[in-house]
Amino acid sequence: MTSRKTAAFYLKTLIIILCILVISGYALYRSRALREGPNITLDSPKDGELFNTSEVYISGIAKNIAFISLNNRQIFTDETGRFKEKLLLPYGYTILTLEAKDKFGKMVIKKVEVVYK
Repeated sequence: MTSRKTAAFYLKTLIIILCILVISGYALYRSRALREGPNITLDSPKDGELFNTSEVYISGIAKNIAFISLNNRQIFTDETGRFKEKLLLPYGYTILTLEAKDKFGKMVIKKVEVVYK
């Protein structure tokens, strides 16, 4: 009978350890976005792009953000994180600055240099 109790004890311990490992692994997987912080991916314009018109659109996807701004002006995203903003470029060289923050204060800055000729 002692070997039966010992086997049952080891089986219960193994099941508990497996459950803890599965729950911990799932929690780490789900919290991945929080640990990575905000992310900005620009679709357009490309860095160093030359424009013949002053009206341009800046578009892309922002993930894991609570706030995003373009040249210190707040912009908004849709449910999927996509944004599209119209800008009027001054003649010559311009630096466009996107800043995004998450709810924990982590920040990412993306700069794009464009030229209106």
